[in-house]
Amino acid sequence: MSEKNVSEGAALWHGRFEEGPAEALMAYTESLSFDKRLWPDDIFGSKAHVTMLMAVGLMSKVDGDNVLAALDTVAHEFASNSFVFEPSDEDIHTAIERRVTQIAGEPGGRIHTGRSRNDQVATAVRLWCKREVAVVRSKVLELVDTLEARATEADAQQVRLPGYTHVQHAQPVLLSHHLRAHCWALLRDASRLADTLQRLDVSPLGAGALAGSSLPITPDISANAMGFATTFANSLDAVSDRDFVAEILFDIALLGVHLSRIGEEWVLWTSAEFGFATLNDAYATGSSMLPQKKNADIAELARGKAGRLIGNLTGLLAMLKGLPLAYNRDLQEDKEPLFDSVDQVRRALVALNGMISTATFNVDNMTKGADAEALVATDLAEWLVQRGMPFREAHAVVGKVVRDALASGTQMVELVKSHPQLGADAAQMFAPGVAVANRRSPGAAGPEAAPLQQQRLLAAIAEAKEAL
Repeated sequence: MSEKNVSEGAALWHGRFEEGPAEALMAYTESLSFDKRLWPDDIFGSKAHVTMLMAVGLMSKVDGDNVLAALDTVAHEFASNSFVFEPSDEDIHTAIERRVTQIAGEPGGRIHTGRSRNDQVATAVRLWCKREVAVVRSKVLELVDTLEARATEADAQQVRLPGYTHVQHAQPVLLSHHLRAHCWALLRDASRLADTLQRLDVSPLGAGALAGSSLPITPDISANAMGFATTFANSLDAVSDRDFVAEILFDIALLGVHLSRIGEEWVLWTSAEFGFATLNDAYATGSSMLPQKKNADIAELARGKAGRLIGNLTGLLAMLKGLPLAYNRDLQEDKEPLFDSVDQVRRALVALNGMISTATFNVDNMTKGADAEALVATDLAEWLVQRGMPFREAHAVVGKVVRDALASGTQMVELVKSHPQLGADAAQMFAPGVAVANRRSPGAAGPEAAPLQQQRLLAAIAEAKEAL
């Protein structure tokens, strides 16, 4: 590093040191390569800080107006991609302060009065999270809307398909019921994100490096200017708290698990073995070698990237677990997993939304699977229960019918007709659609319970949207 770069690189803290930082130190500790996306938040926080300094008399109106104008100029440079970084810029915060000082002159040196990079960084990250996590939440609700719209379409035709446990035929369910099951899980994700946003809505600006300031600063002024709900109560906690990042990463990891489950189903549904759905060409890929292939890459990546989201969470928790109060440079490692998880899950939500909204359901294949004889087994047992037989006994009676049908190659319905405890009345349950229609209990998978579930779901969606 040249003497010039050493001087510039050490500008914020060079007074304590006789020598400038080594190139290896600067290369290893820089965060500009990933935290530069915080520029709108750093500028927004800096303007609020300057406003506070002016209000309490720590910066004159003339100097403050000059600095605010310089910050506006820097924002314009970023927005127009004309901002020029210099080798000495360690992070986005030092880069902006350097440029403001170049523009405003001596008043620019007053911008850091009563502020440390510790509370400055924590503030910028919280501002970024408030904005970007709200976008993720809105994308979750858009996917819920799409699933509910497809469910409503399916209700119009009373489309049914086999429900599965252990990826084996279990009982028939309405397609709308299946799609709405995902809606409820996603609404819980939206609720968790809303709770996290509420908890992180605390301004740390004014905590300083760790202990506040001897200057007459008023953190409430800057907090109000930035739109935070409240200010910190403890300066040590304010600069060291990354609970909100961990919460976001957990929320996104669990959301990613739910998206992975959707992805796994669509990989199966669009396979030749299931044949339940066909993807729109715009949301599928092909093979460089196999001309016949139509791959559900979006669904596969939703499944695969869940591991990445889980990894970001566990990596952050492992980093946080050994840190003492207050700020430690380790906390620099919060941003890359945070940014990555938010980016990845947003892309997943948009892509899955497009894939599901444009796909075609193959109703005949679904119906054929839903009307398979084996899926009537539970209804036969419950038919016996309604006539006074204990369920365990009924379960054994029907289980033997299933076993005999498999052993003899005879259709179950024929064995049921001739069975002394079942007979022709019980055999009527093998008629198409009867088994799913029998699912009448609250929250069940049949057409009788569907309208109430839809009503509850639409109310929950409306409530979630009101919180946006």
